[in-house]
Amino acid sequence: MINHYLEQAPPPLALNVAQCPHFILDGTFLHRPRSLVALMDAYTHTLVAGRYGVSESSEPQMIRFLKSLGELRPRSFTIDGNPKVMKILRKLWPDVVVQRCLVHIQRQGLSWCRSYPKTTYARKLRKVFLKVTRIRTAKDRDEFLTLFQTWEDTYGSRLRYRPEIGPVFSDIKRARSMLLRALPDMFHYFDNPLIPTSTNGLESYFSRLKAHYRQHRGLSKRKRFNYFNWYFHFVLK
Repeated sequence: MINHYLEQAPPPLALNVAQCPHFILDGTFLHRPRSLVALMDAYTHTLVAGRYGVSESSEPQMIRFLKSLGELRPRSFTIDGNPKVMKILRKLWPDVVVQRCLVHIQRQGLSWCRSYPKTTYARKLRKVFLKVTRIRTAKDRDEFLTLFQTWEDTYGSRLRYRPEIGPVFSDIKRARSMLLRALPDMFHYFDNPLIPTSTNGLESYFSRLKAHYRQHRGLSKRKRFNYFNWYFHFVLK
């Protein structure tokens, strides 16, 4: 019975994507360099589409995946911040809103700042990142922006031109640059509360998918594509 399914592809998902205005889009690796991407309705957390063998960093693959969905009329996408994905979405839908995942911003920023930073500028920047996922009101947003601007005025501009090298200092510069680039797309959810602030819905889906997939380590490459296609077909949520 299992082989019967794995020898053929499932029918397409019967979902009216034109009725889904807000989406979560994300990808994950299973066997590098092989990855998969998935699109989820942000309101119902129902899977709209998934595809194994598509890389987020490949513009042709991502465009083919998104165009294969038919009458997609998105108003927003929440993504992890991959710059190539942002470019592709704005190329296909110039007016679409792209919300940066706040969890990814915080996680990456804290990683670059380290758990116990030794310098004053790193400790203060870490405090800025700790507030990212706590921004729930306009007052929270304004306080966050003021805190970061104070850090930028005190340390940021000077750090940009300092000649030091080394992984710790370089990571602080990366954290600063990431936050500066992310700011314009961090707070769209204040304009529309239906826009999710994170990709957690898909992250949870991927966790369950990987747990189920680990029970089938013997799948051949040929059958692996159909396995994931059937998984997306049956396990929508």
